[in-house]
Amino acid sequence: MLAAAVSCFAAACVAGLVLAAVTSWWLILLGGLCVAAAWFYTGGDRPYGYRALGEVSVFLFFGLAAVAGTAYVQMDRVAWLALAAAVPVGLLACALLVINNLRDIPTDAATGKRTLAVVAGDQRTRLLYTGCALLPFALAAAIAPVRPLALLALAAVPLALAPVRLVRAGAAGPRLITALSQTGRLQLAFGALLSIGLAVRF
Repeated sequence: MLAAAVSCFAAACVAGLVLAAVTSWWLILLGGLCVAAAWFYTGGDRPYGYRALGEVSVFLFFGLAAVAGTAYVQMDRVAWLALAAAVPVGLLACALLVINNLRDIPTDAATGKRTLAVVAGDQRTRLLYTGCALLPFALAAAIAPVRPLALLALAAVPLALAPVRLVRAGAAGPRLITALSQTGRLQLAFGALLSIGLAVRF
C-alpha cells in the first residue's frame, strides 16, 4: 500500500511539474500543499484527519484547489465562476467523507480517532451529510443566471434522494456502504453535468 501511495504521489508530482512549466511555477506550491494534505491526513504523529479537520481539507483541496487550479491551467486566470463551481464540487466530496465517517463512528470512537463525525455525533452528522448532498443543487441554480445550462446539474437530483433517504432513516453498517456508493455516483453525475453546463455557452 505504501509503495502504491508513493507511486501515485510521484506520478502526480511529475504531471504537476509539467503543468507548472507551461503555465506558472506557483502551481508547485499548490501541488506541494496538496501532497502534504494527502500525506498528513492519516500520516505522521498527529494526523489531522483524526482531529475533526478531514472535511475542511477535502473541501479545500478536492473542491477549491482542484477546480480553481484546473481552471487556471486552462485559462491562465481564476475566474469567479470557477470558484463558484468549486463550492458544490467540494461539498459533494465532503459528502463522501461524511458518510464514510458516519459508518465508522463506533470503531473510530473506540480507537480514539476523533473525526468530525465522532465529535458531532450521529444525528448531527446525518444532518451534515444531507446538507452536503443537497446544497450543491441550490448552488448550481444560483449560477444559472450567468450560465443557464448549469441547470443541467439538477438532472442528478434523483441520484441524491436515495442516499439521503437512507441516511435520514437511520441506516447503519452495510446500508451505509450502499449509500456511500450511491453518493459516489451522485458526485460523478453532478460533476459531469455541471461541467457540460458551464462549458457550453449560447
